[in-house]
Amino acid sequence: MPKIAIILGSTRPGRNGEAVAKWVLDIAKQRSDAEFELVDIAEYKLPHLDEAIPPAAGQYSQPHTLAWAEKIGSFDGYVFVTPEYNHSTSGALKNAIDFLFAEWNDKAAGFVSYGSVGGTRAVEHLRLVMGELKVATVRSQVALSLMTDFKNFSEFAPADYHEAAVTTTLDQVISWSNALATVRTAA
Repeated sequence: MPKIAIILGSTRPGRNGEAVAKWVLDIAKQRSDAEFELVDIAEYKLPHLDEAIPPAAGQYSQPHTLAWAEKIGSFDGYVFVTPEYNHSTSGALKNAIDFLFAEWNDKAAGFVSYGSVGGTRAVEHLRLVMGELKVATVRSQVALSLMTDFKNFSEFAPADYHEAAVTTTLDQVISWSNALATVRTAA
């Protein structure tokens, strides 16, 4: 059974992402075809890229990097919960992604985004980054609007139809995670 991380990609105080990530996790836990875990990047306290050697070499030296690598490497797939800041993802999420390389390879990823236009531009950028890390991104995604899915731009109140989009995204991430298992074991 695949292990899927739901990665909370914001560290901002008062972040909307925490409620969104817990909502995705609650929907995911109703399934029996995968194990799910919420991974909050804020808990890893990653500074801005303090490893001297590029991550592709896999020679991590910092304790926070080693802990992050162990956590990310333990999963078969990912669902990134990302805000959209200035037409892209959060700097904290991009930094967390950039700390590692091989731990991401040959896995699947889906996206749940939020922002003024649903966070879709953040996901566009993340898809490019994931491609470079040899991560297969799934087509389905969830786009939550700060205008309609949050009361006063801060209290999460998603429209009911978003649950179906979460389910479809999870279906695809699980399917691709299972398919890519053969690639990971062959490596």
